[in-house]
Amino acid sequence: MTRNLTRSTQGSPQAVQDAAPALSHGLKQRHLSMIALGGVIGAGLFVGSGVGIAAAGPAIVLLFVGTGALVMLIMRMLGEMSAARPSTGSFSVHAEEELGSWAGTTSGWMYWLMLCAGVAAEATAAGAIMHTWVSFIPAYGWVAIFMAFFCASNLTAVKNFGEFEFWFAAIKVTVIVAFLVLGVLGILGVFGDAPGTRHLTGHGGFFPTGAAGLAAGLLTTISGFAGLETVTIAAAESDRPSHNVARAVRTAVWRIAVFYIGSMAVVVTLVPWNDPKVATDGPYVTVLDRLGIPAAGTIMQIVVLVALLSAMNANIYGSSRMAYSLVSRGQGPRFLGKVTRGIPAAAVVASCVFGFAAVIAGIIWPTTVFAWLLNIAGCSVLVVWSIVCLTQLRMRRRLEREAPDQLLVRMWGFPYLTWLAFAAILGVFAVMATSGDGRQQLAGTAVVVAALIGADRVRRRRARRTADAAQQ
Repeated sequence: MTRNLTRSTQGSPQAVQDAAPALSHGLKQRHLSMIALGGVIGAGLFVGSGVGIAAAGPAIVLLFVGTGALVMLIMRMLGEMSAARPSTGSFSVHAEEELGSWAGTTSGWMYWLMLCAGVAAEATAAGAIMHTWVSFIPAYGWVAIFMAFFCASNLTAVKNFGEFEFWFAAIKVTVIVAFLVLGVLGILGVFGDAPGTRHLTGHGGFFPTGAAGLAAGLLTTISGFAGLETVTIAAAESDRPSHNVARAVRTAVWRIAVFYIGSMAVVVTLVPWNDPKVATDGPYVTVLDRLGIPAAGTIMQIVVLVALLSAMNANIYGSSRMAYSLVSRGQGPRFLGKVTRGIPAAAVVASCVFGFAAVIAGIIWPTTVFAWLLNIAGCSVLVVWSIVCLTQLRMRRRLEREAPDQLLVRMWGFPYLTWLAFAAILGVFAVMATSGDGRQQLAGTAVVVAALIGADRVRRRRARRTADAAQQ
C-alpha cells in the first residue's frame, strides 16, 4: 500500500514519488515513439476534423498550423522536463515541485478527469460502430466488452499496453501516409481532373465563415490534440526514461505537423469544404470516395474503430498512472496506491469504473451529466497546458543553475516561446468566452479548479496539524 506522504515531512514531490512502490519498466524505445505519435492521432482527426472544416472552411489549414505550433511547443516543454526528471506523474509532479501542491493537484486530477471522460466517449462511439456490424449485441454490451478487455490488459505487464499501442499507432500512421500519397496523386490529376485551387478560392473564398467560423474551428482543432502528454507519463516505465522520452519527443514533433496539416490541406484542396459529407461521413471518407477508392466508408470505419480503441487503451493507462502518482504524494485516497507486480492495479480499476459510470450517465442523462462532463474534459487540456508553461519557466531556470547536464531536450527560444505559448492559451480562453457554450465550459471548469484547489488547502492544513500533534 502506498504511504500517504507529504512534501513537508518527506521531502520534494519527486522524492516522495521515488519512495513509492516501484512500477515496472517494460516499455521500449519503439513503444514510446509510437505512443508519442498515436497519442494525438485519434478519431478526432479522422472524423472530428470534419466539424472544424465545416465551421472554418479552407482556413482550417491555418488553424491547424497555429494549434499545431502550440502543441509542438507544449510537447517540447514536456520533453524538456520529463527528460531531466522522469516521473510517472510527469507534469503534475513537476508542477508541484515548482509552483506548489495546488498546481500538482489541479493539473493531475484535471488530466485524470479528462482521460476518464475520454474513455467514456471513445467506448460509446466504438460500441456504436460494432453494433452496426453485430447488431444482436447492443451498443452498451460492446462498451462493457471493450472496457473489460482493456481493463484486464492494463492489469497485466505494462509491455502489453506498449504492444497494443505500438500496433494501433502503426495502423493509424500507415493509413495517414497512404491517404497523403493518394491525396497528392489526386491533386496532380492521376485519378481524374486536377482540382487546382477552385475549392480553396471558390465556395465563399478561403475564409468563407469569417471570424466566427475560425473561433468555432479553433476549439475543435485544440481538442483534437489532447493526449500527447501520455508519452511523458509512459517514459517513466521504460528501460531508459530520459533518453527514450527525449528521442520520442524529437521525432514526433515534425511528424505530427506533417500528418495534421498535410491531411487538412489535401482535404480542402480535393473536396468543397461545404460538402455535407465532410461533416457527416468524415473528411477522409469524402476524399477517398471522390478519388474512387472502393469501400472507402468501410475502410475508414475500421480505422476509426482502431483509433477509438487505441485512445481507450492509452487513456486507461494514462489516467491510472496519474492517479497512482497523485495518491503516492498524498493527494488522493490511499487505497488507489496499491501496486501488484509493478502495476497500479487499484488505480487501473478505479479509472475503468469511473469511465464506465460516465458511459451509464451518457445513457441515462445524455444532455445533462454526460454533456457537462465532456465540456469540463474539453477545457481541462487548456488548464493543464497553462500550468505546464508556468512550470517549465521555473524548472528550466532551476535546472540551468543546479543541473545543466540534465537538459537533454531544450525548449526552443526560451523563455520567449514559452511565454508566447502561455499567451496563446489565454487567447483561446478569451475566444471561448465569446460564445454561450464556451462560457458554460469555462464556468464549469472554474468550479472544478476551485474545488481542487480548496481540497488541496484542506489536505495541507490537516497534514500540518498532524505533524504538529506528532511533535508535541
